[in-house]
Amino acid sequence: MESKEWSSGVWTHLTAVRRRSPLVQCITNLVSMDLVANTLLSAGASPAMVHSIAEVPDFTPHIHALCVNVGTLTPDWLPSMKAAAELASQLKKPWVLDPAAVSCSGFRLKACLELVELKPSVIKGNGSEIIALSSASRSHTKGADSSHESTEAIEAAKSLALSSGAVVAVSGAVDIVTDGKRVIGVHNGTKMMQKITATGCSLAGLVAAFLAVDPLQPLEATVSAMSVFGIAGELGEAMANGPASLRMHLIDSLYGLDETTVLNRVRITSLG
Repeated sequence: MESKEWSSGVWTHLTAVRRRSPLVQCITNLVSMDLVANTLLSAGASPAMVHSIAEVPDFTPHIHALCVNVGTLTPDWLPSMKAAAELASQLKKPWVLDPAAVSCSGFRLKACLELVELKPSVIKGNGSEIIALSSASRSHTKGADSSHESTEAIEAAKSLALSSGAVVAVSGAVDIVTDGKRVIGVHNGTKMMQKITATGCSLAGLVAAFLAVDPLQPLEATVSAMSVFGIAGELGEAMANGPASLRMHLIDSLYGLDETTVLNRVRITSLG
């Protein structure tokens, strides 16, 4: 299946998010909350930055999807993440794990491995994060930046998908999405997006929103979310003078995406 076959599905997913406005609980890092929330709002979803474990039993049963990002992980937040993820899994609600900088400490690696055991629908990270999580080793990473290209992580992503039961998404110059068997490449996006903090976190939130409207096809929903976010970045960069204005134009472009633009700009290929 190539771009033309994927493009109508991408548009269908986006219109479903806009029509249904799924409620997405985001237990995400302190750096990213603003951009994640605004990304979800501009796509048509309804973000909820609900972190307290005291609220999980009452709130999480009402959500349509959950996004967990460990970027500013603390011992106080981990129980909330695990409680929300466990409840989401029990209630058959899709959830996304973003194992940001997973190998920077033993505490973080152990936490992410425990979260993987709670059966995320999708695990989204950069090449280094996916390689580290797949091998569960202390491979070197530079904070949340990636020292590996996404294409270098394909085999690790396939292995992680098969062992975890999750769809694995690897962000990079070419975004990779795999269920362990199929491997899809998403070629939308722009390098300048890497100069804005929290774009990866925002993508994870957007994936959660797309999963909410198509939970039975997690690979297709993830591919669509990554393509839409990349297209918005391409349009935003065309109007931007640098990262700060790209941030603004990215949100505006996501909000304003129309069918013709999406159908014409989707660039998705099968890689195996």
